[in-house]
Amino acid sequence: MPLKVVSLSAMSLAKPLFIALAALAVAGPSLIATPAHATPSLEEVQAKVRALEEDATTAAEGAQEAKVKLAILTKTLSGIKAKAEVQGASLSALQKSLGTIAVEQYKSGTLSQGLELLFSSDPTLYLSSAGALDAITRGKSAQLRKYQAAQQRLSATTLTVNDKLALVAAAQKKFAAQSALALSKLKEAELLLSKLKKEDRERLAKLAAAQEDADQASSLAAAAGANGVSGRAGIALKYALKQIGDRYVFGAAGLVTWDCSGLTMRAYQAAGVSLPHSSSAQSRMGKKVSLRALKPGDLLFFGRPISHVGIYLGGGRMVHAPRSGSRVKVTTDLNMGRKALVGARRY
Repeated sequence: MPLKVVSLSAMSLAKPLFIALAALAVAGPSLIATPAHATPSLEEVQAKVRALEEDATTAAEGAQEAKVKLAILTKTLSGIKAKAEVQGASLSALQKSLGTIAVEQYKSGTLSQGLELLFSSDPTLYLSSAGALDAITRGKSAQLRKYQAAQQRLSATTLTVNDKLALVAAAQKKFAAQSALALSKLKEAELLLSKLKKEDRERLAKLAAAQEDADQASSLAAAAGANGVSGRAGIALKYALKQIGDRYVFGAAGLVTWDCSGLTMRAYQAAGVSLPHSSSAQSRMGKKVSLRALKPGDLLFFGRPISHVGIYLGGGRMVHAPRSGSRVKVTTDLNMGRKALVGARRY
């Protein structure tokens, strides 16, 4: 039965903060009122919305990791099933050969005890019995041992198939759960914004848009000074910098929308390096680099467990696709809020 994978809805996961705010502003004042003593400030709302967007991004990267694992498991499972088919055919051929021997001995009235047992209702009882093997001629014994070995190989392969099927089911379950969590966090952020007054939503929308514009301007200026990097790192870095201003979308890998690991994957693909579409999976590839010895082009990894990745630009800066509600940009903040910088890799 074909494997089914739950897909992320890029459009439902990709709505930037200022776009969501603008839509809510048009909708008019909310009918949901918060008691005066519990009303949060705009700064608190903004911080909470950003935290929820980061949580959604973390969940989406978890979904990507599960998706990568699922693809690997599915490919492995396909290979094991093909191996089982070959082993099954070999077993059938050996059984047919032994059947021919049994028929010949039966016709001549010399059918051995061993072959009688082999073609009984439960021949495996015989095949596991060394004593019975000794009752057959040496030539026939060799054939039976081949048959027994083939049976054992097929049994082991069948067990492996069952194990892999269980792992596939677990990966599918995790992918679905992480995808649902990402969606729920964004919905929670939208609900929080919907409770604001119209003028407050408009104010936050303007602040968010202004911040994005400022980030884009500074990012383009930083990109202009990154032409001195050579080799694979230089190619990857230049590729990523060309995407400045593109929107963040969960699960996207170009050419006009990206998530963090999709951007780094395509950037290094342009340099001839194959990376999986998962920050966690990327962190296990390449050469580990000390955070005190970073070079432009190194990948930086954030969070425990790892849920974000960017490309080091040099001078304490990196280019990355930050989170839902943002765009590809250059940042000088390598702390990433609640996601600490935990490692670096060179490819």
